[in-house]
Amino acid sequence: MNSSTVEKIIKEIGNIAHAHEGEHVGRVVAVGDGVVAIDGLSKAVMSEVLIFEEGKGQKLSGAMEGRGELSGLVLNLEEDGVRATILGDTSRVVEGMTVKSTGKILSVPSSEELLGRVVNALGEPIDGKGPFKKTTLMPIERQAAGVIDRKGVSVPLATGTKAIDAMIPIGRGQRELIIGDRGTGKTTVAIDAIINQKYEPEATRPICIYVAIGQKESKTARISQQLREQGAMKYTIIVDAPASAPAALQYLAPFSGVAIGEYFMDKGRDVLIIYDDLSKQAVAYRQLSLLLRRPPGREAYPGDVFYLHSRLLERACRLSEEKGGGSITALPIIETQEGDVSGYIPTNVISITDGQMFLVTDLFNKGIKPAIDVGISVSRVGSAAQTKAMKGVAGGIKLELAQFRELEAFMQFASDLDKATADRIESGRRMVEVLKQKNGHPIPMEKQVAALYAAGHAFFIDAPVNKVTEVEQQFMDFLDGQYSKTLAGIKKTGQLSEDAKKELNKSMEEFRLAHEELFSISK
Repeated sequence: MNSSTVEKIIKEIGNIAHAHEGEHVGRVVAVGDGVVAIDGLSKAVMSEVLIFEEGKGQKLSGAMEGRGELSGLVLNLEEDGVRATILGDTSRVVEGMTVKSTGKILSVPSSEELLGRVVNALGEPIDGKGPFKKTTLMPIERQAAGVIDRKGVSVPLATGTKAIDAMIPIGRGQRELIIGDRGTGKTTVAIDAIINQKYEPEATRPICIYVAIGQKESKTARISQQLREQGAMKYTIIVDAPASAPAALQYLAPFSGVAIGEYFMDKGRDVLIIYDDLSKQAVAYRQLSLLLRRPPGREAYPGDVFYLHSRLLERACRLSEEKGGGSITALPIIETQEGDVSGYIPTNVISITDGQMFLVTDLFNKGIKPAIDVGISVSRVGSAAQTKAMKGVAGGIKLELAQFRELEAFMQFASDLDKATADRIESGRRMVEVLKQKNGHPIPMEKQVAALYAAGHAFFIDAPVNKVTEVEQQFMDFLDGQYSKTLAGIKKTGQLSEDAKKELNKSMEEFRLAHEELFSISK
């Protein structure tokens, strides 16, 4: 073999090696606002993780040396290259930097070790308690379970809020939207649902995941502290992508949260996940999409913003027994502007979920908390997700409140009311008071049943309206002391037996005799 032939073969091998390298190695050609355009990477796939090789093709400053590996995520596949978002400090990426593909889809760590911890959108601990020792990597994008692999929603998920558990019940595996203007108590309702899980037996207690998207860090810290004080942090994981985080991390946070939840669901556990809130995720996704040169649509959102939320929420389900019987219950939060539920993102998420709770500013300002408008709130699972005890006492409440709201509006113009209408208004006023609740004080199911049973049997009708909450609290303390066995029986069986009804009737009579001063209303 002559020398020219050898040179030719060596050159050919070099060309093949260079071409192969081009499939897995690229170069940054443009960078701005957290998005990079990369030349090369012809074999890259969507959602693949890229590694930016600092120090190659650039001069490192002393501050940059010793930092952790910087990664990116492929979001656009184009003819002459790819566009990716930077998962971390964008100032560390410069033009000319070498980029390598990893061949891995973005995944987040999950295990029992995450319980009681605060992590970022990439599953990395940010609470100063040290790294995780042993975790399982869960892909952030995963196809939702098919219809055959699912089971109907029938097991209740008690939120500890009377208005919800009685009229808009939530079942394990359901997706129930919490929607309302800013400052109407949406997060409070969700956090109370997490705190209420401490009343569940440990074997069946759901793992709770709170995903904070675009929130103030002070708010997330306050929620973390509240959960710790209430003893709820031991079964809770907080995924935090604050307002100061890049848009890419705010977009990824909900997917990271549900991926962490799927680890527990696959093991047959129940999970409750709260997305607070998806309006901010949609805004972050819009920002990313526009930077990626994707065409804008309605309100400048990209055309696949519906798919963004649908593929996220579709992963919440209850699996069949063959698949382990685990579940993920999702409570997404959406913020409206001036109560406009016909906006683009609100209507999208309403159509994806299995019901919605509307929180209204007017009710909130009147001091009715939680400020849930029962007239337009709905659960599409309904009484299938209620215990028999709750079903027995909650039947007519929604209708009574709806009639009361109508009559209340009419009453402003009518000076003389007939007795039946006046009685209905008085009864409605007291029912509104019974359904009021303090922030951070969820009520166990058996006590809710007792309170609503008493309200349904005109127990509060002789109490002044402004004293109903006090009377109810004292009655609950009385039941705790004198009729704890009755409450324990309701909790254990989930039913309101005839014996339990007799005991509750007896307790109401005894309480009224012992506290006549609380019922001193002039006829």
